Amino acid sequence: MVDPSHPVLRLAADLIAIDSRSFVSNVTIAERIEAELSGFELERIDYRDSAGVAKRALVAHRGPRGGHALSGHMDTVPATGWESDPWTPRLDSAGLLHGLGSVDMKGQVAAMIVAARAAAAHVPVTLLITADEETTKQGARLVATDSALARSLGLAGIIVAEPTSLAPVRGHRSHIGFTATARGVQAHSSTGKGVNANWALLPFLDAMARIQARLREDPALQDPGYDPPVSDFNLILDNHGTALNVTPARATAHIKYRYSARIDPMVVAGAVREAARHAGIELQEQWEGPPPELPADHPLVALGVGLTGEAPRTAPYGTDACELNRLAPCLILGPGDVAMAHTPQECVPTEELVQAVALFGRVLEAGAG
Repeated sequence: MVDPSHPVLRLAADLIAIDSRSFVSNVTIAERIEAELSGFELERIDYRDSAGVAKRALVAHRGPRGGHALSGHMDTVPATGWESDPWTPRLDSAGLLHGLGSVDMKGQVAAMIVAARAAAAHVPVTLLITADEETTKQGARLVATDSALARSLGLAGIIVAEPTSLAPVRGHRSHIGFTATARGVQAHSSTGKGVNANWALLPFLDAMARIQARLREDPALQDPGYDPPVSDFNLILDNHGTALNVTPARATAHIKYRYSARIDPMVVAGAVREAARHAGIELQEQWEGPPPELPADHPLVALGVGLTGEAPRTAPYGTDACELNRLAPCLILGPGDVAMAHTPQECVPTEELVQAVALFGRVLEAGAG
């Protein structure tokens, strides 16, 4: 059993206790993290998200230039389904640390910081700590494009800390977010004076069902190097709070399409655009950066394999690597099981957090060579 006073557990608990869901400001948790980085050169990247909420990403560096960076994000998903307080960290008798963000990503960030602080003076240490990973990847995008410090370092590689059960993930999918909106006229549904936006959306949805079926049937749109080989094409519908006795003036379909590096996303994007045009509805697109995928023999992959003893793999989800790979090659590696992320049972094994501190420390030391 890990000593509850271990620095990584204490810091992880402090971070879990701060609400940093993607739709609220993360400045409070950023300031808490900054307090841990005495002696580091620190760059703050302040911005406002699309809803006008204040956000902050951090770039911290100490020691020589070059080497490997460790990256993690401060935001979490919403606290959907939690029956206990999501922001009260709890350590159970099985050695699991519970709480929203425990495995995705506050335990990871805590392990990065503890490892960075312990690194020797001759070791180059860089931390890239982002916001909005769970939504738009805007924090990572701004680190990659706007951080003078990050771009000046000549990084050899970036370890993106995500729950991989401490096995190296050399590639993952990126996504396109489609937002299709149909318009109607709001009225009391009994009067016959309204125009129901849902009926205008139905032809588009029928076309989306055909695209989803094609993704499951067409080998050219599948990647056997991923599990599952079939891409995600998830649909969420929204009538924006309209009551049952009101004709909806707006009907919105949100679709997340994930694709790997070997798939041409324009095949699906073109079909979605054509369906929206044919239905006469509005369409917006939000693209992440290209899917990161390193060859199995890449030096950064070899480093991950050598340090963990685990074979490299790919993952069906996405991370900040799709934006940070503009700065340097990215490998995804961190403690905990991704199956526990985004659930009301979220937790991380404390032994893996401690192992991650040592592992991240060895990654940093390898960058000093």
